[in-house]
Amino acid sequence: MLHRMAADLVVVLHLIFILFVVLGGFLVLRRPWMSLVHLPSAAWGALIEFTGWICPLTPLENRFRRLAGDQGYSGGFIDHYITPLIYPDSLSRDTQILLGFFVILVNAVLYGGILLRHSKGRK
Repeated sequence: MLHRMAADLVVVLHLIFILFVVLGGFLVLRRPWMSLVHLPSAAWGALIEFTGWICPLTPLENRFRRLAGDQGYSGGFIDHYITPLIYPDSLSRDTQILLGFFVILVNAVLYGGILLRHSKGRK
């Protein structure tokens, strides 16, 4: 029971991290110091997508699932949990690369707006 709860907690943390990677720039609008945490997180998220690596949280979740007597899964978090919600087929390499560019684009727009707002505030 404890291992299953730990696996579920890892899933929740993983989803929160993904949301932070994509949308964390909005937090930076209110708390500029968050960029110190968000920029490396966004870079990590894009790197995972571009390289096709598996996030370390995925094997951790699978380990807890196996310890709980469940079966783990192959592939990554997005492929297992998010892709079935969005795409009927499995996650392709091209889609992963597009997701990486999406992370960069969303954050470039957000940080561009932050820099523009900051530069106008100084004038």
